[in-house]
Amino acid sequence: MPLYEYLCTACGLTIEAFQSFSEAPLAQCDRCGGALKRLISAPAVQFKGSGWYVSDYGRSGSGAKGSEGGKPEGGGAPKTSPPGDAAPAAPKKDS
Repeated sequence: MPLYEYLCTACGLTIEAFQSFSEAPLAQCDRCGGALKRLISAPAVQFKGSGWYVSDYGRSGSGAKGSEGGKPEGGGAPKTSPPGDAAPAAPKKDS
């Protein structure tokens, strides 16, 4: 059953109402008797799961994760050492 929001044009009251699709929209405010206008609101949609296309609806079998979003060929990014691991440069001797 959908949740609809209405705004009273006279007093500014916002009303939420659970109504079935076959019910007529509300027309009169309970507080002041003014006309109600149905508001358009964003639907409450939640996407749950571990992934979207590749992991949920992708091809099954050994080739499912081949070139689609996997690691690039060649082993990925080159390995580098952190800046603190480098040996300090030897001091120059003046002759």
